[in-house]
Amino acid sequence: MHLVDQLKAKARARLQTVVLPESYDDRMIQAAEMIVRDGLAKVVLLGDADTLQAKAGELGVSLTGVAVVDPNRAPQLDAYVAELVKLRAKKGMTAEQARETLTGDDNLFFGAMMVRKGDAGGMVAGAYNTTGDVLRAAFQVIGTAPGMKTVSSVFLMVTKSPEFGENGVLCFADCAVNPNPDAQALAEIAVSTAVSCKSFLGVDARVAMLSFSTKGSASHEDCDKVLKALEIARGLDPQLQIDGELQADAALLPKVGAKKAPGSAVAGMANTLIFPNLDAGNIAYKLVERVAGAEAVGPIIQGLAKPVNDLSRGCSVDDIVSVAAITAVQAQG
Repeated sequence: MHLVDQLKAKARARLQTVVLPESYDDRMIQAAEMIVRDGLAKVVLLGDADTLQAKAGELGVSLTGVAVVDPNRAPQLDAYVAELVKLRAKKGMTAEQARETLTGDDNLFFGAMMVRKGDAGGMVAGAYNTTGDVLRAAFQVIGTAPGMKTVSSVFLMVTKSPEFGENGVLCFADCAVNPNPDAQALAEIAVSTAVSCKSFLGVDARVAMLSFSTKGSASHEDCDKVLKALEIARGLDPQLQIDGELQADAALLPKVGAKKAPGSAVAGMANTLIFPNLDAGNIAYKLVERVAGAEAVGPIIQGLAKPVNDLSRGCSVDDIVSVAAITAVQAQG
């Protein structure tokens, strides 16, 4: 079974609620029907009910089973306003400003507040809005996971080589968000990605902190950063299987790992690769995708207290459905 199909099956096993704030994009309305029809999640569309029903009719879409919430008329709006004022008090936000933010045309802050307050398990957006806008709402309203300050991303790389990772699937991070993470951020990316590995692949992560050096084979401040991140990550999660600094071949190939990092519980067996910066991560995932014919599932946002995922503005309806299933799986955790 393909990885996305496995994730969809997992989503169906314990149904979660996913909010889609961008109902003004036709693809979101079409995706809402498919998500409910396929039993992947409960869906909340944000917008005016009459307008959405009319648009659904034009598209030949049924919204049966889809909840529609108008932020302007929602019974929880006053409570949401009070919560946002409390959250943004240090920024001087007033009740009037909070209400205006929550009832803005993009619906992003209202959707994020639904997730914060437990009225939805997760949010999917970005078909219309920029990544910056989606993450801004998520960061300001939902915030980061306990003990974390870093929001990052993970790609699930489905390769054609079952000897790597978990039957050919590897977690790559961070390949989309943080250009040059310091040691603390790199450690938090490692811990967050380990959680994602467990959530999506159902196995404990074996985390390799990647570098151009293995166990001191080179000396450079970039290697020092990776070593410092390793130390911090072990402090954040003492049970984590993690090692570094490791070159990619030492992380993935048992013979090379045994030679370059003897005694390591990770070398040669890694299923989770943490890249030292965005240059390395982004280049690596695109090379593996294009040259080796792997499929890149993601980016999946991680490090938030509750799940929000960002779409490409060029996404298809099927893409939205798949990301909704992924978000539902994250919400289960």
